[in-house]
Amino acid sequence: MKKVLAVLLFMPLFTGCYAGNNWFPLFNSYTPSSVIVKKGDTLYSLSRKYEVPLRSIIEENNLSAPYILSVGQNLRLPVRKTHTVAKGETLYAISKKYDVDITSLSKLNGLDAPFTLNVGQVLALPGSVSTNTMTAKSSSGGSSFSQKKITSTRQTANTQAKAKTAATSKKIAKSAPRQAVSTYRKSKFMWPVKGAVVSNFGVVGKGRRNDGINIKASIGTNVKAADKGVVAYAGNELKGFGNLVLIKHADGYITAYAHNDKLYVKKGQKVLRGEKIATVGRTGSVNTPQLHFEVRAGKKAVNPRQYLP
Repeated sequence: MKKVLAVLLFMPLFTGCYAGNNWFPLFNSYTPSSVIVKKGDTLYSLSRKYEVPLRSIIEENNLSAPYILSVGQNLRLPVRKTHTVAKGETLYAISKKYDVDITSLSKLNGLDAPFTLNVGQVLALPGSVSTNTMTAKSSSGGSSFSQKKITSTRQTANTQAKAKTAATSKKIAKSAPRQAVSTYRKSKFMWPVKGAVVSNFGVVGKGRRNDGINIKASIGTNVKAADKGVVAYAGNELKGFGNLVLIKHADGYITAYAHNDKLYVKKGQKVLRGEKIATVGRTGSVNTPQLHFEVRAGKKAVNPRQYLP
């Protein structure tokens, strides 16, 4: 995961939030065409349960804000996008074909390295796969003109996505410290959550590096600010990190808290040491409840354990 620093400091920030191999398949082989709303159901919970995009459910049922559901209401579910494995295809090739992350694709289908596939095997595709991409797949034997049109549409979409990411990067980068910061800090940070460390700082596998530590905790456990500061970012725009909070501290240090369930702060808000900022979740690229915690001395990722009591 080498995305966050491109957003925060235009340098590697979260180069490896690693949660081990305890991933579980999310793809249900059967997705009903409709469901009856039960007590406690929300659009979000149903989209998570059946692994279909929230926006697709809204559009399929012509719903409008504030999207309140009624017990007994019949909701139509969009058809899940799938891909049937052909001879010679690899998971990598399929991920490139649909412009999706290979990690997300393997996780969704419960596949482990070396990702062996069988001809005729049906793979679920992430909800992010666009209609344009699916059209490109189904019309692979079409005219040259159609292919060029589809390619152009995909390139335009990719350009727009990159422009949006760049805009977000510039916006967040303004809050990042520009001065060099000493790796020596007089006071220690407090543990943001209590629990066992399931992934340490440094190299955690082939080509993977963790720029922080991952702390196991029950879902819903309070996540606390490691020290007082100002929230530099709070959102879920960074792929793989789920609900993320970045706090900028007065001495130039930055602490990061990823994979949260709910966020209780917003950008620009001042927080106190020990103040509740989120709750532990399993959003982003992990399937078990945990907190990914990082400490940065300006632009340099440092081992959080050296700054904790």
